[in-house]
Amino acid sequence: MEAMAKARYVKIGPRKLRMIVDLIKGKTIEEAEGILRNLPKKGAKILLKVLKSAENNGKQKGEVVEWKIKNIIIDAGPYLKRYRAASMGRAVMVRKRTSHITVILEGK
Repeated sequence: MEAMAKARYVKIGPRKLRMIVDLIKGKTIEEAEGILRNLPKKGAKILLKVLKSAENNGKQKGEVVEWKIKNIIIDAGPYLKRYRAASMGRAVMVRKRTSHITVILEGK
């Protein structure tokens, strides 16, 4: 049995999220929550929220006592294009990155 949750257009770069994902992939929900609650990173709070959502989606599907993280996929979303002033009157584009997060859980 699988459960899934997605968060799209999250305002954080995918590279920053992928560093955190490596710490929790393959762990149980309780272990992952403990790790994410103690990490001093913005992405940890976002991943915790999506993880809780996936767990609740699984509870609605059926009675599985323990969930394990099967996979977490971090994809790049669209850029928000902004401009800032540069030398000699030029403008330089600043790409503010977004991410799409997919959490897949499997029941034990």
